[in-house]
Amino acid sequence: MSDKLDVGASMGKLGKEMPQVFDSFAKFCGEVLKEGALNTKTKELISVGLAVGLNCEYCIRFHVPKAVAAGANRAEILEAAGCAMMMGWRTSRNLCSCCSS
Repeated sequence: MSDKLDVGASMGKLGKEMPQVFDSFAKFCGEVLKEGALNTKTKELISVGLAVGLNCEYCIRFHVPKAVAAGANRAEILEAAGCAMMMGWRTSRNLCSCCSS
């Protein structure tokens, strides 16, 4: 994965260039990820799995720390990544290293 990818800077730039779109997207994400039938930790682990399955480095760098902040531990994050790899082996196997650092 690229060490040059700065998620915060990318989000900040998008927010400045497209404030209405970014604000709407951020509000949508906030609503989806808030506590509900699933807790935030579970939702972030799902997001980690999807990020790995979608081969999205940006998404991995965004959601792994969010999962940790929501209480997920390394084993849970690796299991979420493993589920994604199982479901989409061809596209996600190269991103297994997302959780190794």
